[in-house]
Amino acid sequence: MGTREQDEALKFLKSFVEEFGNPLCPDDSLPLAPLSRKVTLQEVTGESLELGLRLLSARHGPSWLSASMCRAAVSELLKADLSPFHCPKDPEQQPDDEPEVVLLQSEHVQRLFINKLREVALAWQKQLPSLVPHSSHLCSVHAIRNTRRKMEDRHVILREFNQLLGLQDGVEREYYAVFDGHGGVDAATYAATHLHVMLSQQETLKSDTATAFKNTFIQTDDMFKIKAKRERIRSGSTGVAVLLSADWLTVAWLGDSQAMLVRRGEPVILMDPHKPEREDEKQRIEDLGGCIAFMGCWRVNGTYAVSRAIGDFDQKPYVSNAADCSSVQLSGEEDYILLACDGFFDVVQPVEVPGLVLEALRETGGSGTEAAQSLVNQAKAAGSSDNITVLLVFLREPQKLLLSEMGSGTGGEARGQAPQN
Repeated sequence: MGTREQDEALKFLKSFVEEFGNPLCPDDSLPLAPLSRKVTLQEVTGESLELGLRLLSARHGPSWLSASMCRAAVSELLKADLSPFHCPKDPEQQPDDEPEVVLLQSEHVQRLFINKLREVALAWQKQLPSLVPHSSHLCSVHAIRNTRRKMEDRHVILREFNQLLGLQDGVEREYYAVFDGHGGVDAATYAATHLHVMLSQQETLKSDTATAFKNTFIQTDDMFKIKAKRERIRSGSTGVAVLLSADWLTVAWLGDSQAMLVRRGEPVILMDPHKPEREDEKQRIEDLGGCIAFMGCWRVNGTYAVSRAIGDFDQKPYVSNAADCSSVQLSGEEDYILLACDGFFDVVQPVEVPGLVLEALRETGGSGTEAAQSLVNQAKAAGSSDNITVLLVFLREPQKLLLSEMGSGTGGEARGQAPQN
């Protein structure tokens, strides 16, 4: 950590300690509302990290410092006695034939978490630990409700994946994800809160990232099922998540949200989205005794327009929670990764993306920060009425991409590339 980062950290810690001069008392209101009223012990880490990052981001905390502070506070929170926060048992919500689930009052847990965050800030203000800011990639993200009544997309940007989740195995990681909810935003919010936490806890994360991802999607879906049954939630969510670790890119997905890679101006297709009309998906559903029917679009058993998702428990196993996964080794010639929901990919073909990104870079003189907004605008102009989320992760500096394009004289044209297995 250089002098500039150290000064930045100490300045933020000072302002945070001044704002939270005293610990929150039981009757004090929280500065931010927690996602849930009740949580299981398994959900405490994800919900606390989410609230902590929101709290520190709103106060412009450096992302590398915020991630480490939240990790330290959660570690202390989990050492504490949380039994005073147990919810009274409700026999009607706990059927006799199911294992007992201990629920905690989220507001009380998060009040304690913020106090732990305050204690971390106080301690670090006196003795700042040796933190190493992660040199991460530039991201551009934009999301709009569009013509829909509600915004049901969620996205996640975790450049400091290891720092936030306490991994110290020598492999730097970044995590990015887009979740496209339907029937409500609950499933998308749940996945955006817990999937990366569950991924970090997989024993095979370093040795077999694909298996770790597949187990994570199933585990997250199983966790959400307990919450959905308890709170009578009926929503679902597709999802696509990528993990950058060393020189490998791993993508995992459920449903029709997609991720693609662009290398030297050429689109590299990483995945085949799950749609009910895809021949193997149709066969899988029919083998289970289900069917797909065309009702404006192809639907599973005449209901959902996706064949794999988190949630949608009234149509499991026809709507599967089994994610697919693929990996590609990075050569250093990659330009960027793009993640987006079907609101984008239904109207924009992957082969069009490189030209659209270059056009956006030309309009801004090589600044990549507004590239995602330009792509969202293109999708809306092309007729998309759905929620649209686009997340771009630049693996090379946008300015260099623009200079390379100008030097090659390609005019931003790009040719398609066949899918890779």
